[in-house]
Amino acid sequence: MNNDIRYLAPAKLNLFLHINGRRDDGYHELQTLFQFIDLADELTILPTKEPQIELRAVLAGVNSEDNLIVRAAKLLQAHGQTKQGAIIELNKRLPMGAGIGGGSSDAATTLVVLNRLWQLHLTTTELATLGCALGADVPIFTHGHAAFAEGIGEQFTPAEPECCWYVLLTPPVSVSTARIFASPDLPRNTPKFAPAQYNFKKTRNDCQTIVTQHYPEVAQALDWLVEYAPARMTGTGSCVFAPFTTERQARTVAMRCPPEFAPLVCRGLNQSPLHEQIARLGI
Repeated sequence: MNNDIRYLAPAKLNLFLHINGRRDDGYHELQTLFQFIDLADELTILPTKEPQIELRAVLAGVNSEDNLIVRAAKLLQAHGQTKQGAIIELNKRLPMGAGIGGGSSDAATTLVVLNRLWQLHLTTTELATLGCALGADVPIFTHGHAAFAEGIGEQFTPAEPECCWYVLLTPPVSVSTARIFASPDLPRNTPKFAPAQYNFKKTRNDCQTIVTQHYPEVAQALDWLVEYAPARMTGTGSCVFAPFTTERQARTVAMRCPPEFAPLVCRGLNQSPLHEQIARLGI
């Protein structure tokens, strides 16, 4: 599959995460602000005339049939009633269990790209609905623009948060989302507010206290980073971040960071680089 296009599956940050309640079906009502960052997995996707979905990637502890990429392709295949298939090669760059949406983004890129390569002509809304069956974070990646999200994370209001530079620290631990949301100590009554009232300093991540209690490595990373800027956790993963005004400031802090926190510097993006890529390619 050399010389084929490498489609981007970008990471995201939850700039805040408030839990407003718990529904009868077990899902949590929440408010969050999604912003993309310029870090990404890469997928090479080759459509085929045969119906088989082949994934060329080896991820520790993940059976290929359970991989979100394969599940996304088969879901789209069934919904679109197509007999076409695909060979998909994953270049995994984003850490797993970090809360930056790696698996969800891979699934969304699979949906978005195969919808075009298979010429199914599904709308963004239809793709988001399919994506929601795969995971709560998948729709934001099919949506393709920074957004204030509500419901279980699938109701979007377009947003234009400041495109800061970020320092990301990823401690060597994978956080279980299911474990965090099942905790009886998780706050579930944070009052809702209107998107126009958003202020980074007046928000928080409601999952952060529970995660730091169960995963001391995340607490240590936060304790280190908060000395330089307001730091918080993204989503329910191990990754923590802090915003900076300039790239120079961010890189200076990252250079001082203990190597066990795997520091990265990235830029916030309000438009998904996948959607920009597709627009350039005209597919």
